Amino acid sequence: MNSVEDLVSSVDGGREPPDGLVVPLLALWLARKGRWDDAHEVAQELETTMGSWIHAYLHRVEGDLGNAGYWYRRAGKPAKSTTEGLNDEWLEIATAALET
Repeated sequence: MNSVEDLVSSVDGGREPPDGLVVPLLALWLARKGRWDDAHEVAQELETTMGSWIHAYLHRVEGDLGNAGYWYRRAGKPAKSTTEGLNDEWLEIATAALET
């Protein structure tokens, strides 16, 4: 994956994630596809700051803001309190994941 646009296109155009996605991008791909349980399972394997951020985002999608807050603290990111801006945050996380 070279860009966020490539990642979004792969979600829009595919039933399964492309081969070779790094774990953070796989979790994001699954999240964007609406496969929350699969994305959460992948995120749980990421014991990194990025993994914590993805995990926080997923719990915000789920509506579990208390759990999301815990993961935002672990990621060193400010907690978000509503489901507004989920797409913007997904794009922000994807951009950061592609830069690592």
